[in-house]
Amino acid sequence: MPGRRTSTMELLAGEATARGMATLVAEEIGAAAGPAYWYGGPVAGARLAGRLGFALLEPADDWLAELPEEFTGREVRAATVADAWAIERPTFVKPPRDKSFPADVYADGSRLPGDLDPATPVLLSEVVTFAAEYRLFLLDGRIATGSRYAVFGRLDPGPLDRHGAVATEITEFVDRLVATAGPTLPSAVVVDVGQLLDPYRPGHRWAVVEANMAWFSHAYAADPARVLDVVLRAAGPREQVRPNDLPFVRH
Repeated sequence: MPGRRTSTMELLAGEATARGMATLVAEEIGAAAGPAYWYGGPVAGARLAGRLGFALLEPADDWLAELPEEFTGREVRAATVADAWAIERPTFVKPPRDKSFPADVYADGSRLPGDLDPATPVLLSEVVTFAAEYRLFLLDGRIATGSRYAVFGRLDPGPLDRHGAVATEITEFVDRLVATAGPTLPSAVVVDVGQLLDPYRPGHRWAVVEANMAWFSHAYAADPARVLDVVLRAAGPREQVRPNDLPFVRH
């Protein structure tokens, strides 16, 4: 792990220690004494992966944009910063992987930082309202653990298993998603989903918010033991990467 710890890092470190694993500050490691795993940022992770022998699994940049609209509930397209600078109406703009600028609704392209690389990949999304958002740690296409993390855009974590009916709906939605798009995701990944409000019909519908790297995702109120299970698969020894996961290794 990086030297600067977050609450999720502390939880995972405690769980790893309980399993007899050593948790080390990455910058102080000369060479891995045994199988190495990573939890932390993509820049440091990519720098250390070759030396410590781990592989980082991540979804493709355009994964969300390639999903059928029945799962996104909105128009999403893959583009570049140069395309984003040209937008003329409010649009949700986010970097698909690295947090090179804040993901947010931008009134137009002029509000984006002007010092970005024009070729940087971005996702451009229609502006919608999520009543509640949930983080799901997926392992082999199944929900290992999860947590609510926001209500109407405000941080509000809560364990997924406290929301019985909601948890059932989420499981059914994820089962449909995996049946359709499972091969387009690594075997260990984070998928955020939300209750999308529709002004033209009562109630809500479920939609994918985004997919993320498990080794760089906040756990919120998810079970740390199950989060660690997913992280160990998502950022473990390169020689243990399964054939189906090879296309998702970060290079």
